Amino acid sequence: MPELYVGERHWSVTTGSNLLDALNQAGVGVPYSCRAGSCHACLVRCLGQVDDQQPDALSPAQRQDGWRLACQCQVIGDLEVETFDPLRDGLAARVVGADWLNTNVLRLRLQPEHGLRYRAGQHLVLWAGQVARPYSLASLPQEDPFLEFHLDCRQPGEFSDIARQLQVGDALRLGELRGGALQYDPDWHTRPLWLLASGTGLGPLWGVLREALRQDHQGAIRVIHLAHDAQAHYLAGPLAELAAQHPNLTVELWTAAELAQALAQLRLGSRQTLALLCGHPASVEAFSKRLFLAGLPRNQLLADVFVPRG
Repeated sequence: MPELYVGERHWSVTTGSNLLDALNQAGVGVPYSCRAGSCHACLVRCLGQVDDQQPDALSPAQRQDGWRLACQCQVIGDLEVETFDPLRDGLAARVVGADWLNTNVLRLRLQPEHGLRYRAGQHLVLWAGQVARPYSLASLPQEDPFLEFHLDCRQPGEFSDIARQLQVGDALRLGELRGGALQYDPDWHTRPLWLLASGTGLGPLWGVLREALRQDHQGAIRVIHLAHDAQAHYLAGPLAELAAQHPNLTVELWTAAELAQALAQLRLGSRQTLALLCGHPASVEAFSKRLFLAGLPRNQLLADVFVPRG
């Protein structure tokens, strides 16, 4: 049986064991979220034999340095593991804003110790002590002097429980910056652009929308936000202000009770339409199915799914 070595500890595991499970079951706290190789919260440095199910999920430089995604690795031989240390490997940041956009959505603004190059819609892993969670950036690098995140705090959770107590001046650490599926391409300049979100899936699309407007997108832009009820449309005001300033932008606010009827009435005005989707898996699937039925080619739909923890 293979041996796992972490610091001074070592123990035997079954050949083919999932590395993330083997570490966490032995009390080595490796954070995770999606378990699909997307969020990068479970980064570990490995020396030894693993079967990596997603070798292209990390850059060649990261892989050369030994980094792997624990959730995507099976242990096939003796292995030394070094966990991600936010104090050593992360970037220091301080809270410069923590305010509630409604009763459940916390707008968190962070100032990193030094500049961070990113694009609207990318993901970043946030560390509070040894608790980590990936979140999508809602800020726009060309306009915002901070990193902004929209956190859904409806349900209890390790990170959201900490986030509720954050105050200006508190310290956090920033981990892996991820590409994300959602970004604005200047080549889309004249094409119809649909941005469909549920819940705080609106966060990254808020950044993408502002990037499209910043680049003077000429095609029609349609924003649809799905929420539990009318009070949960946490960016209704700012979206209305943008729509008033840009004649090519329309905003639709749907509630869960209206979803079936609204989807049934969804029609494409052009087969050149591009659709960006973000939010809960069930919502993204519902949006996707309807768009495919309406005739949207699959290669014109980009989706980013917020997978619930556990």
